[in-house]
Amino acid sequence: MAKNPDLFGKITLASRRKFKCEAIAESVKQRFGVTIDVAEVDADDVPATSALIERVKPNLLVNLALPYQDLNLMDACLNTGTDYLDTANYEPRDEARFHYGWQWDYQERFEKAGLMALLGSGFDPGVTSVFAMYIKKHLLDTIRTLDILDCNGGDHGQHFATNFNPEINIREITAPARHWENGEWVETPALSTRQVFEFDQVGAKNMYLMYHEELESLAKFLPELERARFWMTFGEQYLTHLRVLQNVGLTSIEPIMYEGREIVPLQFLKAVLPEPSTLGTTTKGKTNIGDIATGTKDGEEKTFYVYNVCDHEDAFEETGNQAVSYTTGVPAMIGAALMLNGTWRGEGVFNMEQFDPDPFMDMLNKHGLPWQVHELDGPLKF
Repeated sequence: MAKNPDLFGKITLASRRKFKCEAIAESVKQRFGVTIDVAEVDADDVPATSALIERVKPNLLVNLALPYQDLNLMDACLNTGTDYLDTANYEPRDEARFHYGWQWDYQERFEKAGLMALLGSGFDPGVTSVFAMYIKKHLLDTIRTLDILDCNGGDHGQHFATNFNPEINIREITAPARHWENGEWVETPALSTRQVFEFDQVGAKNMYLMYHEELESLAKFLPELERARFWMTFGEQYLTHLRVLQNVGLTSIEPIMYEGREIVPLQFLKAVLPEPSTLGTTTKGKTNIGDIATGTKDGEEKTFYVYNVCDHEDAFEETGNQAVSYTTGVPAMIGAALMLNGTWRGEGVFNMEQFDPDPFMDMLNKHGLPWQVHELDGPLKF
């Protein structure tokens, strides 16, 4: 956002610990010569967050906190008459389960208040949904099957680390896999379905069937879908460490007593793992994330692959963060820009699939995440 002062005016960055905001503000000042304001607030404290919003008076609140905070921040926006955007759907702390229902329930309140909430403006969810709607608008009349492929081909040199918040990452990976097929959800054990795929500029990687939140919104807004799946790549070293941690109970979210105090094993594990923001200096390689859709065009079956490749080292040189952060940050900026300039507008709670994909796709090309379209010989064979 600071790189685009023509799109954004005053920016205030707030977090539970102000010194972290100050470090980011200093980096922004050094890199781009832009001054951003900082503030300290606990996003779980709705009155305190509301008071901060009243003081700053922003046109838009961009929620880049944890999914646990989504509903509290939506409440604060309703209290203050402020539009809302996030990058991941709500998840309760005490249950490794996420779905859009909790946030979709805010539809009437945001609509009555004349406010807009945009959900999931990251890469996946976010760009992957926009890719699907671009395919539906320009390449296929109907989409029969959709596969989202998320490959991180980067190497950070650590024995075991996650590229974003370890607690959220591990909860997501260890949850049962789910995909949409013939009008219902099909559940399978976590990491039990594997395929090998050759990713452009990355190479052949093992990818595993998972559940991801955009499947829920895509199934809603593309009702003709016969099947929708989400795949993510993992290396054997990562999975071996994860299995061991699971076996000894360190990925559990059930509290235990330790030396007279209650702790959550997964939160303890998060504290001892490398901080994701420190991985940028050592991470090399590329990400490749995209959609493969099969359907009909003028009565003929066709398959298209739309994807982006992002280089970890290029992302770090530009922003001081590796590509996983970069590929989330750019779409959050674009979604915010389209809301602020009125290109994407409405009253209520919206998913990315509900808006014209073209302006978003145009901005991806202009702001560091160029995409490619390839027609494949046929649908995926698995």
